Amino acid sequence: MLRVGLTGSIAVGKSYVASILSELGCHVLDADHTAREVVVPGAHGLRAIAQAFGNEVIHDDGTLDRQRLAALVFSDEKKRQLLNAILHPFIIAEQDAVMRQWEKEDPDGVGVVDAALMIESGGYKRFDKLIVVHCSPEVQLERLMKRDGLSLEQATQRINSQLSQAEKRKFADYLIDTSDGFDPTRERTEKVYKELLELTGGSK
Repeated sequence: MLRVGLTGSIAVGKSYVASILSELGCHVLDADHTAREVVVPGAHGLRAIAQAFGNEVIHDDGTLDRQRLAALVFSDEKKRQLLNAILHPFIIAEQDAVMRQWEKEDPDGVGVVDAALMIESGGYKRFDKLIVVHCSPEVQLERLMKRDGLSLEQATQRINSQLSQAEKRKFADYLIDTSDGFDPTRERTEKVYKELLELTGGSK
């Protein structure tokens, strides 16, 4: 199986690209889903977060208070790095387990893991190819403010908390620019998919 990493900064259209790849026949795993799995009540990841950040980030029902945790880490670089250091080993282990299962079921397929912090965590090194989704900074800012109801200052802070788009593009085997909207993005994604398929020797 060809293992492909899919990454990009916040609000660049990465989820749309992932949905097209899934539609085309790739096995696709959203790292956000994996991240939720490792912090369900009773999970090792949740216990590790409580130990590091205190029980105030845990709701009375035992679930993670995501809003409170986000408020803590987005305003403090050291806390954000600590959270990533805690969660990434759990997330990567879960992703690898899923990919091993895909490989058993479809040895000649294309497996895609969609993760925003793949480059920052070093997790991209586990993949055969890396797709980086990007768009113009103006489009990114506008999308993030609209999507999450953030002020200009809040949106800028979230964007600046991640590795820049320019830096991420340096790691790419394939680039998909979503600045011009849905149709051009789909066209570019289909082209990348065909190239990936050629690497597997397949013709799905």
